[in-house]
Amino acid sequence: MNDSIPSYLTIYVVTGSIAAIATLLFGLRRALKRAAWPETERAKAFWSVSALFVAWFVVALATSLAGWYGGVSRRLPTIQYALLIPIVVGVLLFWTWPMLRRTLAIVPNEWLVGIQFYRTLGLIFLILYVTGKLPALFALPAGLGDFFVGLFAPVVANAYGRSSEGAAGRVRLWNLFGIADLVIAVTTGFLTAPSPLQLASFDRPSTLIGLFPLSLIPVYMVPLSILLHFSSLQRLRSAQRKSAAVTAFAR
Repeated sequence: MNDSIPSYLTIYVVTGSIAAIATLLFGLRRALKRAAWPETERAKAFWSVSALFVAWFVVALATSLAGWYGGVSRRLPTIQYALLIPIVVGVLLFWTWPMLRRTLAIVPNEWLVGIQFYRTLGLIFLILYVTGKLPALFALPAGLGDFFVGLFAPVVANAYGRSSEGAAGRVRLWNLFGIADLVIAVTTGFLTAPSPLQLASFDRPSTLIGLFPLSLIPVYMVPLSILLHFSSLQRLRSAQRKSAAVTAFAR
């Protein structure tokens, strides 16, 4: 197997990651402009949340460039920490930082769903499989799963924007499918990457997934996607509670 990193990969992954972050912050800015908040509160919310996402990306980029997650080694992998810690911290911040919770509450759920169109970039896994750089056990479910999650993101978002109650079930199913796709991709990635945990694909291991720039996907884009799914499901739950309260009041 050829473990050399294709020259196009850096442009593809880094540009895609930056575009996803920029789109996310654009949506946040747009939602805050529509909020009936004092200008100082809107500015504070935008710059605080923006700083959090950008700082996280800079750390992910620096540690990936430094080679913290890659290489053939007998030691246990370290990439799981970069994947799990942001998810845990993100959920904790959601529950303990009122401004973050209040800010996310004004972002339309269709935006939280539609932004994950970036998941179509998962096609890169299929390209790397075809060119002999990733194993089928990892590349096929990760690539196809991500592609279809991303492809249906704007479709589901549009349906929810037209009828939040009528499309709530589709949004929930899409979120659950998206989470399942990421769990499968992460699991097969660990099972096929060189480490004491490797159980398959010894002839063609997932070496590239721990090397820059591909490492940005599990280190940044996967946790970001999980947190977006979490936020979307929380919005559905909140909307369901409000609907139930209105129905009960009407009776």
